Amino acid sequence: MDEVLYSYDWRERMRGMAELTGLSFDELRRRWWHDTGERAAEAGVFATGPEYLAAFEIAVGCAVDVTEWVRLRGGAMTPWPDSIAAVRRASELGQITLLTNNNALAGDHLATLAPELADLFGVHLLTTSHYGARRPDPAVFARVLEKYDVPAEQAFFADDMLENVEGAASIGITAHHFSSGEQMLQAIEEFALARA
Repeated sequence: MDEVLYSYDWRERMRGMAELTGLSFDELRRRWWHDTGERAAEAGVFATGPEYLAAFEIAVGCAVDVTEWVRLRGGAMTPWPDSIAAVRRASELGQITLLTNNNALAGDHLATLAPELADLFGVHLLTTSHYGARRPDPAVFARVLEKYDVPAEQAFFADDMLENVEGAASIGITAHHFSSGEQMLQAIEEFALARA
């Protein structure tokens, strides 16, 4: 999702989170944005949105309004029409699903955070927390393949981070290192043509 289908201004989000919690950016990072906080959440340690929110509130030391949390996250995102058009084309060629390193609370609100994707993906709008592992762990890719009963050689994955591309490729998925929506569309077409 982030930096493939949307630009994501994390600095803008953190400014908003600092105002919301009364904590500085550095203090927010110290309390939550680390391996046992947000990264653990992306790997499904907090299985539901309410569980995530409760843990986050304990970490930051204050109550957090969900509507405001969602507004700040969504406000940091700007859709990339070329990328979304490429995914729309992919949906004409086969089953699509989102696999974004995000927590269960974001997962509960993906249709609000990314409204351009809601109709396109439907119930296949999912975060890594749903699978209990985060990219680039090969386990998360294997679990997606299992969920959709798709062999690795019939799956295509795109990401802007090379480590995630390598994680998918390590189990036999055709993995595209994203640089633009136009190039991703070309890679999708080539993948489909090779399997026609």
